[in-house]
Amino acid sequence: MVPQAEQKVVGIDVSKESLVICHLVDGKAQHMEAGNDKAGFKLLVKRCGADSLYVMEATGVYYLQLAYYLVEQGTQVAVVNPVVIKRYIQMRLGKGKSDRKDAQWIMRFGEHNQVDCWQPEEQVIVECRQLEQVIEQLIKQKTMVINSLEALDRKPVVSQVAVKSLRQTLRLLEKQVREMEERLLSSLEKTYEREIKLLSSIPGIGRKTAAMLLLFYGGFQKVDNYRQLIAKAGLSPREFTSGTSVRGRVRITKMGGGLIRSKLFMCSFSAKKSNAACKALYERLVGKGKNGKLALIAVCNKLLKQAFAIVKSGIPYQADFANNYSCKA
Repeated sequence: MVPQAEQKVVGIDVSKESLVICHLVDGKAQHMEAGNDKAGFKLLVKRCGADSLYVMEATGVYYLQLAYYLVEQGTQVAVVNPVVIKRYIQMRLGKGKSDRKDAQWIMRFGEHNQVDCWQPEEQVIVECRQLEQVIEQLIKQKTMVINSLEALDRKPVVSQVAVKSLRQTLRLLEKQVREMEERLLSSLEKTYEREIKLLSSIPGIGRKTAAMLLLFYGGFQKVDNYRQLIAKAGLSPREFTSGTSVRGRVRITKMGGGLIRSKLFMCSFSAKKSNAACKALYERLVGKGKNGKLALIAVCNKLLKQAFAIVKSGIPYQADFANNYSCKA
């Protein structure tokens, strides 16, 4: 945590092309603008000092070059979820919206709240996430081509030239996906050989899913308890009730990684049969009348709980898991 009271706080509203900055000069808020480029970064540090705390929102990829530069300069950086800043403004009944106002609100948030210091992730994680994004795009393209082939197949007159071209494209995309997946898995296995072996010892989790878990959670380096894994994957239950009249269904938040959720959900089908703790949990919930999907989501959470304990303890999966691992928060 960063002790804001002991240092100057600089709020930055980041966009694709520019930075809008707010900081205090003699107790008064002062604004400045700079380009979202190396020259703008140098101007920012020159004006605000290397001993300041720089606070910004996680706006897509636009904040990353600035954050990396500031860390290289030895400054302290805090990157905050935009939803947190939005709620902070709403709680203080903030009116209107502009880049300057946003920068000032971000500065105030940094002054009045304890924030975590941001640090760049390992290079292998950054590179592998880029590979993962490319794979996802290739899979989307592959789906589009498959849909196009199915649509052509239903037409009364079909151009064989069009079919041939689409099939060639499909084969190329399938080859690219295979090659990229192999490269991604190979890179992760070299970096996290120990962790992948530990995770794939869990019945229901294979080496590929183990690698994807490590990629999604940054090698489990910044995770303190299993609840953080569940929350980041968007698997936390969300209750919707109020008084005696509102009785909504309990759902998961889905505020997280859709891809990792889908992989865990597929793993849950195997885990409910082969994983002792998951099987007992699934059967208990179904026995209480819970629907199968809800029980499988609970199994996903159980798998994440096991994954956290196994990676942190360094002990491979054992059937009497509950008696051999500590999963305390």
